[in-house]
Amino acid sequence: MTEIHGEDWYADELADVRHEGVRFVEVDLTEASTKGATFEDCVFDRCRLNASVHEATAFVGCTFTNTSFFDATLDGCKLTGSTFARCTLKPITVRGGQWRGVVLRGADLTGQDLSGVDLRDADLSMALLVGATLRGANLGGANLGGVELREADLTGADLRGADLGGSDLGAATLTGARVDLAGAVLLAELTGAVVDVPEG
Repeated sequence: MTEIHGEDWYADELADVRHEGVRFVEVDLTEASTKGATFEDCVFDRCRLNASVHEATAFVGCTFTNTSFFDATLDGCKLTGSTFARCTLKPITVRGGQWRGVVLRGADLTGQDLSGVDLRDADLSMALLVGATLRGANLGGANLGGVELREADLTGADLRGADLGGSDLGAATLTGARVDLAGAVLLAELTGAVVDVPEG
């Protein structure tokens, strides 16, 4: 694996670049921007992506450790199969995108807006999603039985319009979470209740 260590890419414009199998160590990408770029099977270790902007960029099968995304923007990005460990992920601006199979175990996403994000088969176990907005997000999935939400804290989260089919909500904290009728029915079924919706 090629390694790039300690480089200063502050405010660089990285349009249409492609990196595969590269290990980025302590690289400063603060205020950098990417558009249509591809990072595949890359490792970002102790990197700074603060205030960076990424548009239609793919981070596929990447591993992020101890990396900061403070005030970063991810607009229509593809993060399929990527793993985040001990990363700073707030505040962050997310506009849609495909995050299938992303591992965000134990991540602090308190108050973040993940509306419309495709999170199928993602691992959000033990994640802090207190007050987060997941309106219209896809939290289902078939490969792994839906999004893993074991011990996730969704207190006060907005789940209206989200696809919750197959998600492991039974072991999540949902106090004060907002759901639509479909979500309410699903949650009721998880507790063994039978929902009788009147016709008409």
